[in-house]
Amino acid sequence: MKKTNAMRILDSKKIKYEAKEYDDDGEHALELGAAARTAEKLGVDPKTVFKTIVMRTDSREICVFLQNATGEINPKKARNACGAKEISSVKPDELLGLTGYVRGGCSPLGMKKQYRTFIDQSAMECEKICVSAGVRGQQLILAPGDLVTACGASLCDLSLD
Repeated sequence: MKKTNAMRILDSKKIKYEAKEYDDDGEHALELGAAARTAEKLGVDPKTVFKTIVMRTDSREICVFLQNATGEINPKKARNACGAKEISSVKPDELLGLTGYVRGGCSPLGMKKQYRTFIDQSAMECEKICVSAGVRGQQLILAPGDLVTACGASLCDLSLD
């Protein structure tokens, strides 16, 4: 398995992780359950697979949000977390230019710029969580606290109730 930027960052911070490959079916639409299918392919609980969602605020700030495969991000809670009046997902065709990653392979680690990152607090209920390694078909498995540290992330409630 080829090392990704996300793996190199974790290595440089001496953070333990496991990298796993899975068969990528090419369907990456979150609304069609891509994260839940990834969990199924990895043989893990969907609550441990965290999808990376990149959003833009009304002030044009880019923020990164992580939510588990079984949940959706509550836009009001996302706005409150980053202090925005409005927030919306960036378009898939903007993702590569902003992050260096494509849809379905967007890692919260190693983006072109360090964006403010917010992780749903449900991550802390898991011993290990899975996030994209930065390419389609690869996931990183690590302790949630280690991901928070590596990303400089804030934990908050992002769940759609």
